[in-house]
Amino acid sequence: MPSQNSEFILLRSRLTEFLQKQHLRKTPERYAILAKAVELSAHFDVDQLYNALESEGYHVSRATVYNTLELLCEAGILNRHLFEPNQARYEVGRGNHIHLICRRCGSIREVDDPVLTERILSHHFSDFLPEYSSSSVYGICADCRKMGRD
Repeated sequence: MPSQNSEFILLRSRLTEFLQKQHLRKTPERYAILAKAVELSAHFDVDQLYNALESEGYHVSRATVYNTLELLCEAGILNRHLFEPNQARYEVGRGNHIHLICRRCGSIREVDDPVLTERILSHHFSDFLPEYSSSSVYGICADCRKMGRD
């Protein structure tokens, strides 16, 4: 089930190192969840990941999925976002970017803005060291505007 692409291999190694440092078990479920998260690649929620695992015949509890996602965030492998109230979405931490979120259809598009990212990350925050940056801009996407949903 786990994909063997180079990104997964690197992230699997990071997870193994994190689990060893934290004295946590290296379970097949954790690695399977990581593999599916890498495969999904887009912004996904717990249910999407759980259903993707189930559809491939890999049975694991929702609690295990949720707990593993939190563990992967703690390890710096995934980033958690709250684009909507009470709905966490996850993505593999692939660098800094801006999320453009349509308030009508919910689509999420990523754009890079190195100048803005550099300004944010180089800003001196009192008693705080930034690790990564994620900004969200809410509005109406072009498709919704064309369909008169604005």
